[in-house]
Amino acid sequence: MKQSEFDQHAETYSDQHAKNIAVSGENPEFFAEYKVADAKRLTRESQVHRILDFGSGIGNSIAYFRKHFDGGELFCADPSRRSLAIAAERFPGLERYVGIAEGARLDLPDGYFDLCFSACVFHHIAHEQHRFWLEELRRVTRPGGMLVIFEHNPLNPLTVHAVNACPFDANARLLTARKLAAAMRLAGWEPPKCEYRIFFPRLLASLRPLERCLKKVPLGAQYSLSARRATHG
Repeated sequence: MKQSEFDQHAETYSDQHAKNIAVSGENPEFFAEYKVADAKRLTRESQVHRILDFGSGIGNSIAYFRKHFDGGELFCADPSRRSLAIAAERFPGLERYVGIAEGARLDLPDGYFDLCFSACVFHHIAHEQHRFWLEELRRVTRPGGMLVIFEHNPLNPLTVHAVNACPFDANARLLTARKLAAAMRLAGWEPPKCEYRIFFPRLLASLRPLERCLKKVPLGAQYSLSARRATHG
């Protein structure tokens, strides 16, 4: 994740993102909210007070963390200082902003967060660096806390087309759920749970309740992986 690469797209990110996902019939808000709502569902048996949004960009998830995790302490971390500044301008509030330096540890304390969240970030990170960042996220997560990652599914041809056509995905490399799950295990997370999401465009939104039966079918446009940090070790 390089600061310069994302700084140059920060001002136009919203328009580019909306154009890129137009084929789905949905707007960026739909994709941002479903991920946070899913994270809330996945952590429903946990107490979540401290949240890290890793790769938070221009803050598209902030409003939904406020909505679904009312009263939670939210840290937004990103390599793009300009993106963090835009997020703070868009959503004035108590959120805290943390810069990410390439190859450096997160400037955050050990075992602080109940939930670490990442929305379509890891395909922007060089694959050989995944273990480093997954270990860092484990370090800052409390024992028993959870990591929830969302990614684009390279087994879905429409997703691949959208990523290939997206200016800020020019240097991205998609990865399968299997590969990312293996990296999570190597980084010390408990075996992750995988769910596939977004099978139907807005035109077929009436069919979306069926998605709860399709979570294991690897054809959704995106997927999530969720795992806990063990309470020992």
